[in-house]
Amino acid sequence: MILFLKGIGSKFLNFAKWVAVSCIVGAVIGPVGAAFYYGLELATEFRTERPGVILGLPLAGLVIVFLYHIAGKDNDRGTNSVLSAIRSEERLTIAAAPLIFISTILTHLFGGSAGREGAALQVGGSIGNGFGRLFGMDEADRHVMIMCGMSACFAAVFGTPMAAAVFSMEVVSVGIMYYSALVPCVLASLVASGIAHALGTVAERMPVFDVPEFTWVNGGKTIVLAFFCALLSVLFCVTLHAAEALGKKWIKNRYLRIALAGLLIVLLAALFGTGDYLGAGMNIIEKCMEGEAVPGAFLVKILFTAITLGAGFKGGEIVPCFFVGATFGCMMGGVMGLPGSLCAAVGMAALFCGVTNCPITALLISLEVFGMEGFPYFLAGTAVSYMLSGYQSLYHTQKIIYSKYKAEYIGKKAE
Repeated sequence: MILFLKGIGSKFLNFAKWVAVSCIVGAVIGPVGAAFYYGLELATEFRTERPGVILGLPLAGLVIVFLYHIAGKDNDRGTNSVLSAIRSEERLTIAAAPLIFISTILTHLFGGSAGREGAALQVGGSIGNGFGRLFGMDEADRHVMIMCGMSACFAAVFGTPMAAAVFSMEVVSVGIMYYSALVPCVLASLVASGIAHALGTVAERMPVFDVPEFTWVNGGKTIVLAFFCALLSVLFCVTLHAAEALGKKWIKNRYLRIALAGLLIVLLAALFGTGDYLGAGMNIIEKCMEGEAVPGAFLVKILFTAITLGAGFKGGEIVPCFFVGATFGCMMGGVMGLPGSLCAAVGMAALFCGVTNCPITALLISLEVFGMEGFPYFLAGTAVSYMLSGYQSLYHTQKIIYSKYKAEYIGKKAE
């Protein structure tokens, strides 16, 4: 009995510790995430109202490379560094937070094709790790703190606390979940999201109302859509990785590489005669949810994003992934005879799942953003995309622990 009570007492103290720590992390990261949200909103608004600002993209690139150089982070690997730090393969410093914060806003301000959630993961992860060191935590607990910070900042910026809480636990190693981080990630996510909302941020919500009955025919059409989304997710990952590798191979100088990439984005924007492919592209995603999509837009967005991120501009890959999934899904909806808005939502969920190998997060983000009406479609789309997307990933340091095709351990890095 005494041993039992001691065990209960120890568990309660551990629980109390993580409740306190995660609430502190969420309370600090909430305002940081809100500031990041407003910074990106203002940058996008400024660029939209003044299209000519894109001419400064090459110069913005030079500034970004210079900032990372003086901070001693010439070889920064972005979100890959955060994932490696959780497995003790790389050291994460607090300096990463202001760097990615400023650099992402510069990228969006001048028209680079990038998202925000990947950057939020880096900001939150570095702050979480900083708190772990401040509190004198051991290495294992600091890993939980990194995940805690990632969840908090993702939730604050995007307004999806359920998906944010699970994503940081799911994305590190495919096939297993870091459940020891469940309470810290959930609480930090909820606190940060609540504070950011109180500060006026607006959560992304795009309800799908035109949802037909999930019949065998419609289910089959969803599987076909998810199959193509899985292939598209492979293309997305391969293109992004190839652009980075080829850029480094052909143009060794970082300053020259990013300046030329910025100039290329300027020329491509002029060639296509639109700013639709600049920045994150949330406005285009919203049009897709209304059933409007330009055929082939998904391929153009992949090109713009690959050039932007491959050259060294900063930001996330997730919203561009949503753009690609939404435009492709909406287009396929017209072909298959399903509502464009529903297929856009399924496309986003399936593509996100394919590029991150995170089916649970994909399903949760679908429910938070699109609502429950299309649940069977989201479930089928994410499941099929997860299985058929192979072992490609946005993140080279992501580890595939268990096979997608057999109940067996494989333990290899993502491709």
